[in-house]
This record gives sequence, structure tokens and C-alpha cells, in this order.
Amino acid sequence: MISKNYSSKIIKNFFLFTSCATLLSGCESALLNPKGQIALQQRSLILTAFCLMLIVVIPAIFMTILFAWKYRETNINAKYSPNWSHSNKIEAVVWTIPIIIVLFLSILSWKSTHELEPSRPIRSNVRPIEIDVVSLDWKWLFIYPKQGFATINQIAFPVNTPILFKVTSNSVMNSFFIPQLGSQIYAMAGMQTKLNLIANQPGVYDGISSNFSGLGFSNMKFKTIVTRNNMEFEKWIINIKNSKNVINNMKDFENIAIPSKDDPVKYFSKVDPNLFLKVIEKFKMNHKIHHKNR
Repeated sequence: MISKNYSSKIIKNFFLFTSCATLLSGCESALLNPKGQIALQQRSLILTAFCLMLIVVIPAIFMTILFAWKYRETNINAKYSPNWSHSNKIEAVVWTIPIIIVLFLSILSWKSTHELEPSRPIRSNVRPIEIDVVSLDWKWLFIYPKQGFATINQIAFPVNTPILFKVTSNSVMNSFFIPQLGSQIYAMAGMQTKLNLIANQPGVYDGISSNFSGLGFSNMKFKTIVTRNNMEFEKWIINIKNSKNVINNMKDFENIAIPSKDDPVKYFSKVDPNLFLKVIEKFKMNHKIHHKNR
């Protein structure tokens, strides 16, 4: 028999968990407050998987509390069956339901993985904007190659406009992530990854580094400004074009790439349009030299 103290602890812990969940329900989660098409689909996938798993979890929790209460030490009327060992009906339920759930989740995950592939272009009548992303220690450099300017720790684009991010790193591996807009993508030195996103609502959204990369990692954040229209976006560009800062060559870039923490937003009115490719090629050349000298 289960002791009275043990059953009371189970019940107390359950009510403590319920109370904490209720109190934390007011905390806003970026993942559950999507502002983009990709993020909306990802939230739907998360909630669907969560609800399916609750089909198993809720009955298990309920039965744990029920059995603890029914077979408590003071309940002398509880039936005690020490010789009971097997039930085909229970075995059928215990195995069939989880198998069905796992099969459904497998099919759902396979389908969603292909639909939400980060490099897959977003269907839209609007021409996408390309933004090259370079992960530095510990800040983000954003290059607009078609517009010919760059920024530190800030990006902007119009609402309902597809964005193609090309991502690399100038140092250790990192991870580029705008939680309210969708998928994260890794930034790796000497390599290029692609991420397609779109924002369905104007606003200012937080961007972060979601992969530990050293001392300044925790403050390696940036702002994503989604403008209401192209006119607001053009005003933002004009403001950047008035900056006296430029990145004309790799020497200018290396000065910017010096490790630093808590960097403010900075604008560069002119940038080498091939800078992103040069950053990638730099590591490829270093790899070839190292391999040749071995």
C-alpha cells in the first residue's frame, strides 16, 4: 500500500505545478506570439504536437493521482490483488494509442520539415529583399548588397515582403534567430546558409544569437524593424545613406570585426558589394594554405 505521506506529497506537487503554470501563463513567449508566415506554421506544429502528447500525459497524471488516493494507507476498502499480472485489454490500450500518436507525429514532422525548409523561397508576388548576415564577436553585421549599405545590430524591411538572408560567420559558429518571424539558422565560417522569412505585421522584433559563442554572447542582440510600407523603408535607407561610415575593403571590415561587447546600432552608407563573399573566401583560402603546409 502507498503511505499517506507519499500520496499527500503527490497531490501537493500536482497543485504546486498547476499554480505555477497558471501564474506563468501571463508571460509572453515569442514563439507563441508569431508575426510572420513561417512562425505561424511553426507555432501550429508545436501546438499540434503538444496536444497529441497530452493524450498520453494527462491520463498518466490523472491515474497517478487517482491510484495514490485510492490505495492510500488509510483506505481499508481498496481491493488488493497480489496475484494479478496481465490484461490483454490494458496491453492493447497501452501500446496502440502511443503507436498511433507516434505515426501521426512522424508523418506531420516529415511533411512540415519539407514545407518549412529554411532555404525554400517564400511564394509571393513581391520581389524578395536580400540581406547578407555576418556573425562577428559579438555583434551582427548586416549587408544590403543591392542597396549598397550595411548596418550593425539593426535591420529593416517592409511588411509582407519576402526576405532572403544569406548567413555566414567571421569567427566561431553562431545561430541567427528572430523568434517571432521563424526559423533559426546556423552561421558558420567559410560557409553560407540561407533563411527565408516574411513578416505579416509591422513592428519592432527582437533578434538574438541562439548559440553560445563566448563572453559577449548574452548581449549579442539586434532589432528587426518591419515597416508599414515601402515609403517608411526608403526613409530608413535615406537615414543610413547620410552616415559618414563606410566599408570599402577588407581592412575596414577587419577593424569592425574586432571583438567587442554591447555594441550600439551603427550605419555604413557605403559597403563593398562583394564583402560577404570575401569573408567566406577568406576562410577557404586559409584552409587551403593550412592543408598545403601540412
